[in-house]
Amino acid sequence: MLKFIQSYLDHRGPFPARIRDRHKQFWQDPDAETVRNTLLDAEDGIEKWKDAVNWQRRLSNKYNSREFAGKHGCKVAALIWKGRDIDKIDFKKLPENYVIRPTIGHSANLVFLMKKNYNLFDKKNYTTAQIKEALKTAIASNDKLEFLVEEFLKNEQGQNEILKDYKVYSFNGEIACIWVINRLSPKSGNGSFYDEHWNLLKTVNKIYPAGELEQPPKCLQEIVRQAKILSKAYEIFVRIDFYATDKGCVFGEFTPTPGMGTCTTSYGQKLLISHWNKYCAGKI
Repeated sequence: MLKFIQSYLDHRGPFPARIRDRHKQFWQDPDAETVRNTLLDAEDGIEKWKDAVNWQRRLSNKYNSREFAGKHGCKVAALIWKGRDIDKIDFKKLPENYVIRPTIGHSANLVFLMKKNYNLFDKKNYTTAQIKEALKTAIASNDKLEFLVEEFLKNEQGQNEILKDYKVYSFNGEIACIWVINRLSPKSGNGSFYDEHWNLLKTVNKIYPAGELEQPPKCLQEIVRQAKILSKAYEIFVRIDFYATDKGCVFGEFTPTPGMGTCTTSYGQKLLISHWNKYCAGKI
């Protein structure tokens, strides 16, 4: 019985409820896709970024999120190509290792983390023709979708591998926790939670099994600083993902409704809701 109650709270507690409400307000609006997929540049004035209701939806487009992060002084992966005409990607001129990801999507769907001809995410080899086919199929089903071809970021030791995720739960410039995920694939790995001073916290979300105690990344202070800057600019709760690389902290993406709030523990519910009430009171 206790396990049933805990499972119910993990999925139906106050934090998931707020996330579901935000998701409804964000994405059931008839203008949602227009807001998300109107592309902006770092040079655009902040008033242009914020000239829509729930303007943060713009940052769910991964091209826009890159530009917004760069506008606020964050490092981003070098952009090699962007667009919908997949035949215009000159694969012969791409570096040996590269990343392809969609501007719209979640859970690393349609992400190709290519090390030579091998996708580290799904552990499969791909020919250029196979990659093109997959991208064209996706493009054909969504007239707003584009793809980004970016540099393959190296870890702090200068190696090409699946990078650790540093997911910062942020509330208008304040950090509740940092979730470090050692990723084996898009949906497998292990994780642990820390405060901004790298004190170990109890489990906040149990979608991944608990991992061993992590050493802080060399760029921890940069991650914390950039998270606070971007979170303050975002204005409301958001999870901001970063990578620790041989170039320092590099921005990944904004996640406004992480996992729809599911699998959040009772400890996590209290931590996140207390930050929301204190630093984002009355905000979506």
